[in-house]
Amino acid sequence: MSDEPRENIAGDADAATATFEPGTAGTRAEAVVDELGGLYWQKTYGGKDAFESLVRTILSQNTSDVASQPAHDALMERYGGDGDLAAALADAEHARLAETISSAGLYNQKSEVIVDAAARIRDEYGGADAFDEFVREDDPGAVRDALLDIHGVGPKTADCVLLFAGGRDGVFPVDTHVHRIARRMGLAPADADHEDVRSRLEADVPAEKCGFGHTAMIQFGREYCTARKPACLDGPEACPLYDRCDRVGVDEVGESVVDPAEAAGD
Repeated sequence: MSDEPRENIAGDADAATATFEPGTAGTRAEAVVDELGGLYWQKTYGGKDAFESLVRTILSQNTSDVASQPAHDALMERYGGDGDLAAALADAEHARLAETISSAGLYNQKSEVIVDAAARIRDEYGGADAFDEFVREDDPGAVRDALLDIHGVGPKTADCVLLFAGGRDGVFPVDTHVHRIARRMGLAPADADHEDVRSRLEADVPAEKCGFGHTAMIQFGREYCTARKPACLDGPEACPLYDRCDRVGVDEVGESVVDPAEAAGD
């Protein structure tokens, strides 16, 4: 890996470099993460504002970073200011907030979720700063349960807040890329749902490597292990993790791809 990273997949230039020791893996999943460590910049996580991280993750639901980033920037420009972000968004007018975040898609639904979450955090915690302290300092299980109890917040969103704001080790958020890759590679059962994949990865990947594993697997899914045309269809040399993968649902001869769950049911 070069001294100058090709891409900062953590999105935070000030984050510290994580420590990885490739070749000492105790499980297949850890071996995959170690291999990814040779492809992508290794980072540690945490330090982001918890409520802003929650808002940002809500904006990213069912859309790309390219679409959600301008929405986040516009929201922060309009509502960030010098005061409490949760209080400002709790009092936001739905139509105006929806217009502000329109680039993220599903803006009416997302504006409702954000306002409801902001009001709850203002009322229950006293504001964004107290919520941030709760996310960083309280029991991770209690924090996850509290996040999941917020309308519109699912497991992936809750886990991203724990990881990127709380800096909690042992958290491996599962999005569509991670869900697909873990099952295609044989790191989780082919018919595993998102929560089953999360449980398996968090059990098999050392806690300090989970955050990197999450972001690196997403990048790997975008560059190599795509849903419809994974790189392995172009031959073993096209995928750097070919020898680590079971390729469940991938027919290299017929050049066809199905969901691993569908392949397992045949």
